Amino acid sequence: MTDHLSAGKFITGHARLLDRHRHAALREPSHRHGEAVIQALEAYRNPDGGYGWGLEPDLRSPESQVAGALHALEALADAWPAVSGRLPALLDWLESVTLRDGGLPFALPVADYTACAPFWVSADPKESSLQLTAAVVAQAHRLAVRDRRVGAHPWLARATGYCLARIEELDERPFAYVLSFSLQLLDRLAGSDERAAAQLERLGKWLPEDGTITVDGGAVGESLHLTDFAPEPGGPVRALFSDAAAEIALARLEREQDDDGGWPVDFSSYSEAAALEWRGYLSVRAAAVLRLNGR
Repeated sequence: MTDHLSAGKFITGHARLLDRHRHAALREPSHRHGEAVIQALEAYRNPDGGYGWGLEPDLRSPESQVAGALHALEALADAWPAVSGRLPALLDWLESVTLRDGGLPFALPVADYTACAPFWVSADPKESSLQLTAAVVAQAHRLAVRDRRVGAHPWLARATGYCLARIEELDERPFAYVLSFSLQLLDRLAGSDERAAAQLERLGKWLPEDGTITVDGGAVGESLHLTDFAPEPGGPVRALFSDAAAEIALARLEREQDDDGGWPVDFSSYSEAAALEWRGYLSVRAAAVLRLNGR
């Protein structure tokens, strides 16, 4: 059984302020908790409308980054029913950095490499990344269900089109994170989009029965699980798995809770601050997933 009390204590004692407010908002959605999330997010915002300053824990440079936009959209979705007046500027910023093919780069040029993961620093800002674009677009569609401003912005349709076209081009199982974020996006679309539903069925053939995918080239033991790309019950991706597989995955997530109430990180972090921030972030996520599934 999940110890939500000790999880809350861990988050209070270890997580950054943004994640503490996200935890409260996910546990008890309200305008009060949502407004607190939005206010905490302001610390990472830049005048151009984007987000940086380590909102992505392993990308601590100050300038606005695609990964910052990903985490900002996730936080804004968590903040519901509170809504942010900063959202239109964020969507405009995303449109401004979108490349000709409709995709987003993995990362923009990094001004200060200090404590940044090398894969962020070495990314080509002129090349679109399905991994990051699908991740951002999935969170945008999650927020769009609640906030019409997202769906009405022209950037979303263009970026969604890029993702679907790139997913259709996949002819073998892609890198674990590409597959995971693609599935998260298709999970948002497949219920109302035949094109997305067809791709979900195709990508589903690359999933093992237990939903565990090893991250090739990652840290020892690094892997993604059913609860990463199909966290909510009743969705199209969850339907690809048996009830028994879902039960096993949820039980695994419960067992991974450490004695201090938090959850471990199985991937590499590139600063002591990032390692701690990731534990807080992942603990918020794990507690929310288990709560959504009645655990």
